[in-house]
Amino acid sequence: MGRQREAGSPVWRATDADAVWVVCTTLPSEAEAQRLARLILEARVAACVNCGAPSRSEYWWEDRLETAQEWPLMIKTTAGRYAALETLIMAHHPYDVPEILALPVAAGAAAYLDWVRVTCDPHSAGE
Repeated sequence: MGRQREAGSPVWRATDADAVWVVCTTLPSEAEAQRLARLILEARVAACVNCGAPSRSEYWWEDRLETAQEWPLMIKTTAGRYAALETLIMAHHPYDVPEILALPVAAGAAAYLDWVRVTCDPHSAGE
């Protein structure tokens, strides 16, 4: 569990629990997206949640092609906080099968990634 900075590089790559991840989900309304974003932040399972503009989603559901307007959330967390984040999303999401995709961050601005890690650290968050 540590971070590695390449010589002369302004970015670092995290390993294990401190690895920064971007988690994506979508909600059926702006109000529900804002509500879930607030719950996520209040629980300190993420450092930041971006609520995106509505987009049209097309997908198969119960053998029918569906179209819906959805509001995306882009959530910045760490691998170590992912399980708690997923549990929270599953408990409060209105969909039976919500989209929850976790994408590891390969590289990024060191100061920003450090901020995500510190903000998501349960020891510094007062848990």
